[in-house]
Amino acid sequence: MEQQLPLILAALTPDNRRVIQVMLRTGLRVSDVLALPRDKLARQFTVYESKTGKPMKCGLPDGLRAEIERHSEGSPWAFPSPNDPKRHRSRQAVWRDLKRVQRALRLPVNLGTHSARKTYAVHLMHQYGDIERVRRALNHDNATVTVIYAMADMLAQTAEERRVQWKRRR
Repeated sequence: MEQQLPLILAALTPDNRRVIQVMLRTGLRVSDVLALPRDKLARQFTVYESKTGKPMKCGLPDGLRAEIERHSEGSPWAFPSPNDPKRHRSRQAVWRDLKRVQRALRLPVNLGTHSARKTYAVHLMHQYGDIERVRRALNHDNATVTVIYAMADMLAQTAEERRVQWKRRR
């Protein structure tokens, strides 16, 4: 996904692009990003993950934060529902948009909201080369899961190589 990321982001609707950008910056799950209260956005903030209850320290660059605030004005949520600003956007809406982009770009990978979390892990692995640091950043209890996330790009590449070899044999 990392190579296609600029194309994917460009093809998403602006609201869903901002959701994915926050996921790529923080490693948060889509449900936690969508549930961010507008007034909680800051350069540094803590989120208690809905899945695990664990605290996760996050930060957003000023430009992205200002853009989110500008587009969520009048709502208590950073990512309001387009139908009801008193509610936040649904994870299904973000997922549907990603699937639309996957079809439009004819991507061979299974693109979903969790792909952004895996891309975050791959980026950290490339940056630090330390699986323990990546594990802590994702709040994983088990390093085995972290290895799968952090090596997602290599696993996808291997799968694509197998697919190409299989097509050549036909």
